[in-house]
Amino acid sequence: MNGSRRRAVVMGTSAGGLQALRTILPVLPQDYPLPILVVQHLAACAPGWDPAWFAGQCALSIQAEMDKAPIRPGRIYFAPPDYHLLVEPNETVSLSIDPKVNHSRPSIDVLFETAADVYREGLIGVLLTGASQDGTQGLLKILHRGGTTLVQDPTTAEAPLMPRFAIAVGAATQVLSLEAIAQTLKEWGAVTHE
Repeated sequence: MNGSRRRAVVMGTSAGGLQALRTILPVLPQDYPLPILVVQHLAACAPGWDPAWFAGQCALSIQAEMDKAPIRPGRIYFAPPDYHLLVEPNETVSLSIDPKVNHSRPSIDVLFETAADVYREGLIGVLLTGASQDGTQGLLKILHRGGTTLVQDPTTAEAPLMPRFAIAVGAATQVLSLEAIAQTLKEWGAVTHE
């Protein structure tokens, strides 16, 4: 993918995801030129889920107001618990309480598929640790639209099922450790920024 064509990053994770996100997101610099949209499978009352933690540890801004917000470079958009996060054709985010997909709301597939339709070859999809199959169909759609997909090495995942399934069906452009994913995103952002 041509670096100048990269336009957005979508990330999905489930079991073990908080630690995975805490490994990746704080590495990205304040001038990171891409928006990052994140789905983490969590119940609304899940302990330890606090986007404010990321605000204190990340150089990037955390987008607090979500529904109908324009998607801006250098911001992180977390799907709220129990809402699907979608990318609209006009490059805004929307929230939905439509039925669960893959037993999940928010669903990684919903975010990945709607983002793939909008950003096409400019999209980077990242699938991390998890104990479900959510995200695989979304990664395949990202690939079909010309985007790039990074999948966490299952041997480094707290819950390897989700990355292992994605790899098995050919949905991974690259299979990397968390640290390598963070470094790759950082490097690609620097190329995009030039």
